[in-house]
Amino acid sequence: MNPLIILTGPTAVGKTELSLELAQRVNAEIVSADSMQVYKYMDIGTAKPSLKERESVPHHLLDLVRPDQDFSVADYQRHFQQTVNSIYDRGKLPLLTGGTGLYIRACIQGFDLEPGGPLPSLRRELKEQIEEYGPQYLYQRLLTVDPEAAEKIHPNDQRRVIRALEVFLSTGAPISKLQRNRSSNYQFKLIYIFLNRDRDELYRRIEDRVEQMIEAGLVEEVNSLIKKGFSPQLKPMQSLGYKQISNYLFQNFSLEEAITSIKQETRRYAKRQLTWFRREPIDYAVTITGDSQEFFGDILNYIEGRLGNDVE
Repeated sequence: MNPLIILTGPTAVGKTELSLELAQRVNAEIVSADSMQVYKYMDIGTAKPSLKERESVPHHLLDLVRPDQDFSVADYQRHFQQTVNSIYDRGKLPLLTGGTGLYIRACIQGFDLEPGGPLPSLRRELKEQIEEYGPQYLYQRLLTVDPEAAEKIHPNDQRRVIRALEVFLSTGAPISKLQRNRSSNYQFKLIYIFLNRDRDELYRRIEDRVEQMIEAGLVEEVNSLIKKGFSPQLKPMQSLGYKQISNYLFQNFSLEEAITSIKQETRRYAKRQLTWFRREPIDYAVTITGDSQEFFGDILNYIEGRLGNDVE
C-alpha cells in the first residue's frame, strides 16, 4: 500500500510550519485538507499558505472554486484521489495537512459519497417546504426515509437535513448507506499525526493569529470580495472571520466587536476540532510546547520508522 502522511490538529496549532519542513525532508507534496482554502480570493481569513511557501513545496487543492460555486465533500474526495495518484506517479509522497476532519475522513475511509452535486431545483423545493411547513416537517420526512442519518443530524440543522433528503430523492438511496460503502481505491499505509498544544497556549496563538489577519488586511479582503459581487450570505462568506468582518462593514458590529467575536468563535471551533479528532485513527499524537522545532526531530523519526527507509 502507498503511504499517506497526515498532519492535523486544531486551528493555529502550527501545522503549516511543520508540514513545509516535513515535506522537504521526506520528498512529499502538500495536499490541503481545509474546507475553506478551496475558495479563490479568500486567502487571509483562511490562513492560506503564502506564494513563497507554495514555491518551496508544491501545494494542492487550493483555489479550486469561486465563493459562489458549490463544493461538497464528494467534490473534495474526487479531487483528492486524482491528486494523490499524480503525486505517486511522480515518485513522491502526499502529505495531507489541515484541520477539516470530515475531509480527512472521506479520504482515508473511502466512503462512497453521493454522486453529483446539489440539484438547484430540488433544493429550492425543499427550502420552500421549510418556509411553508417549518423545519420539523422535513426532519420528519428524513426520519421516515433515512432514520440512521436523522439520528446524526440535529432537527434544526436545515442545511444537512436538506442535503440528506436531496441525496435520497435524487438517487433513491439513503445517504447513510452511501456513506457506509467503502471503495477499494482508498487503501493507504496511514501515518496519522496529531498536533496539539496546552489550551492556554493554543488560545493565545488563536488570538495572535486573528490580530495578524487584521493587520494583513482581512477587512480589505472581505470588502474586495463584496465588491466583486460575492454576497455576504454565501456559505463561504458566512465562515469564521468573513461573517464578522461583513457585519462590521455593514455597520452591524464595530471592528473591535468583530475581532472579539472572531477570537471567541475560533476558540469554539478549535474545541470542536479536538472533539472530532478524538474519534479518528490517530497513531501518533504530539503536545507541542513553545517552539515546534523542538518536536520536529521526534516527528520526523516517527515518520522515518513508519516509512521503513532512511530520509536524507
